[in-house]
Amino acid sequence: MRIYIFDPFKFFHLKFICTLLALYLWNVMLLPGVYAQGMGKTIVRGTVTDSITGETLPYVVLAITGHLQGTNSDNNGKYKLVTSDTVTRIFVSYIGYITQTIRVRPGQVNNVDIRLKTDVQALKEVVVKPGRFRYKNRNNPAVDLIEDVIRNRKANQGGNFQTLSYEKYEKKKFALSNINEAFKQKKIFTHFQFIFSNTDSTRIDAKEILPIYIQESLSDCYFSKPDRHKEVVKASKMISIDEYVDEKGVSEYLKYFYQNINIYDENIIFVSNQFLSPIAVTAPVFYKYFILDTSMVNHVQVIHMAFVPRNKTDMLFQGELYILPDSNYAVKRVDMTVNKQINLNWVKSVRIRQDFENIQDKGYVLQNDELDLDFGITKNSLGIYGERSVSYTNYRVDQPQDDSIYRGEDDISLVGANSRSNGYWKENRPIPLSRSEQGIYSMVDSIKQIPTFKRDMSLMVLIFTSYFDTRYFEIGPYSAFASYNPIEGFRVRFGGNTTPAFSKRITFNGYLAYGFKDEKLKHLFETYWSLTPHSIHDFPVKYIRVRSQNEIRIPGENLENIQPDNILLSFKRGVNDKMYYNRTYSIEHLNEFPSHFSYTVGYQYSTITPAGNLIFNSTDYLSHINNPSHINISEPYIVLRYAPHEQFYQGKIYRTSIANGYPVFQVQANFGMKLLHGDYTYQNLKFTANKRFWFSVLGYTDLSLEADKIFGKVPYPLLNIHRANQTYSYDDASYNLMNFLEFVSDEYTAVNLDHCFNGFFFNKVPLFKKLKLREVISVKALFGSLSSLNNPSDQPDLLKLPVDAQAVPITYNLDKRPYVEGSIGVSNILRYFRVDVVHRFTYLNNPGVSQWGLRIKGKFDF
Repeated sequence: MRIYIFDPFKFFHLKFICTLLALYLWNVMLLPGVYAQGMGKTIVRGTVTDSITGETLPYVVLAITGHLQGTNSDNNGKYKLVTSDTVTRIFVSYIGYITQTIRVRPGQVNNVDIRLKTDVQALKEVVVKPGRFRYKNRNNPAVDLIEDVIRNRKANQGGNFQTLSYEKYEKKKFALSNINEAFKQKKIFTHFQFIFSNTDSTRIDAKEILPIYIQESLSDCYFSKPDRHKEVVKASKMISIDEYVDEKGVSEYLKYFYQNINIYDENIIFVSNQFLSPIAVTAPVFYKYFILDTSMVNHVQVIHMAFVPRNKTDMLFQGELYILPDSNYAVKRVDMTVNKQINLNWVKSVRIRQDFENIQDKGYVLQNDELDLDFGITKNSLGIYGERSVSYTNYRVDQPQDDSIYRGEDDISLVGANSRSNGYWKENRPIPLSRSEQGIYSMVDSIKQIPTFKRDMSLMVLIFTSYFDTRYFEIGPYSAFASYNPIEGFRVRFGGNTTPAFSKRITFNGYLAYGFKDEKLKHLFETYWSLTPHSIHDFPVKYIRVRSQNEIRIPGENLENIQPDNILLSFKRGVNDKMYYNRTYSIEHLNEFPSHFSYTVGYQYSTITPAGNLIFNSTDYLSHINNPSHINISEPYIVLRYAPHEQFYQGKIYRTSIANGYPVFQVQANFGMKLLHGDYTYQNLKFTANKRFWFSVLGYTDLSLEADKIFGKVPYPLLNIHRANQTYSYDDASYNLMNFLEFVSDEYTAVNLDHCFNGFFFNKVPLFKKLKLREVISVKALFGSLSSLNNPSDQPDLLKLPVDAQAVPITYNLDKRPYVEGSIGVSNILRYFRVDVVHRFTYLNNPGVSQWGLRIKGKFDF
């Protein structure tokens, strides 16, 4: 099933992020906010340095006298301590230095730069002194300790059992951050002042936030070796914003964005990037480690260790490890963040905390897991704060499990899970909600009833999704309402589709379009019948589709995730005067399985008629006489697709796969036949595979493989007309310097490589680092051939390949040389644009080709 997405706003989180952004813009009114200050809080901030050398000191302990609250200086010696308590003193402690007590003014902002004096006696006992001497791994007790942790990693990560079960409680919430009094007094909030009685504060640095979304779930989880998993959701509760976003889609998106972080993995996927774990085998090459002190975690004594990146701009964490001082060298707690200098979009601050416990001496498992993210355009602007908390309880190890537990889908929800009573939640929720969290549900319900909110939210959804939702019918996409091409001239279109609110079992989709130059009416009418109680957009999908379409197409144009009549495609380079009209009738059945295997079987009957300067003639192409006038294609087909562990965002209309390191395989077979008035008999077999590979600090590579073979004798319109792109936008799946109809084949293999360095080199250049630019390179190679059976030069009865007005050929078969193009580009320009310089390496003597080109595309990324 091909579902088109409006290209300028193509990014993986789609409607959910759009809705959050809409809430954000609606509250902000496009104006930045500032940090909340005062409000009775005591703020102490500054830099800690060595009193003699002036060098900054990382991970200095700063705590409130007589309280448990405290903080550490960061990798640059900077610190910030915020408290609502009445505070007059803080103490500052660091190994090798004399502990100091600092006076502060309660209820005010205190800017205090601290200079610590060396403790001569303590220095005699300390080998590693961050900030004092050149750091070395050799003879470094901190490195020796982390290597012990790494050696025992496999034994400690909780894999020494056959079965495991536990109860999991998970809470996710979003809030507006960095709100202040000026923001609250804006005129737009005249009738909304009640929402500010529900403010809270962040766990990161106690900034005031306004919660706007919350989701909770309570599950029973099961595991059995070698690799069987099951999660049974007993209760689920979330803010309902179904008028603007699909609730199941929200859950799937949050599951991806707040996916589990396992420090025992060599590499960790975090906000769409890969980070090296601080206890990976190669971690001592990329991190520096410092033993700070001994400490207590959950009444257990641990060694308190800090770790920082050697290169502050690499995709690495920084933070603290709390390691048990026994022969196991297990991690009891990790508390980490990311350096603010790394090339990461939109993320202002991060906090990750995990606590581990030993279960029956068979390994360490998670007890608590917290992840906090603060998003925003600039440091001081209003932002969106996200918080995830997971509690794991009632562990049961190596107890008998019934095999029936693992039948069916890996993740299921019990009947009634979404409608548990408040009493049920109060009794079973292991972590009580705060006052503000309790108020989110009622607050959002009240806001949704306000006409101004409804109007502004509908407008924002329209802008960012290209559809106008009337509840039962969505009108759009407006990006295709008007366009232009040389055959149709100016073209208008209007259409849309029904929504699940109209019917979950039946979906109607279609449009009417008209070209003022060719004076022809085009259309699409299709009906989906869901074979499940859910809509056709709820995984796993099972449907039957009936379709009728009459359209105009460019041979070989098949741009990724964008409609052919998108207004942005009206502007093309080179000659674009060869098209065909395609009238198609089809019926199709799609069946998806929980394992992410699917099959599609269908039948389509098409009639293609040449348009413009495209000619169907077997004797003289320049005669401009179409003989035959059209070609009839009668074609059953089958598509097999397997995407193990696939993750995607599923909205009401769109599905967008998320690159998670697992491959996607697809095999398609088409069988042309002369039954039902088809003109040709043939078989077409096609295979594709896609996968993303991460290379830690060096970024990631997207690899695409494709192979195709046609069996039988067919004219050139039924050959593989290779995907060309004559627009000025960069298309990942097309050849951006190939002309339409330039190459045909009946057998080919293609390899596409696209690598993003994530700023690995640019981060070494101050200006590029400040702009957060990223380097990208790509290579595309196409190997193909045209057999004698399908070559018009050897078969006089086949249609002649296209030529121009001077009888110069414009369509070729690939000989022993591959078609190769590559590009070097800069992405993340203004955090959205990518610009590539594309170079064509082969077939440079073909008419009308360009050896160089500049292409641009848009993509939101982290």
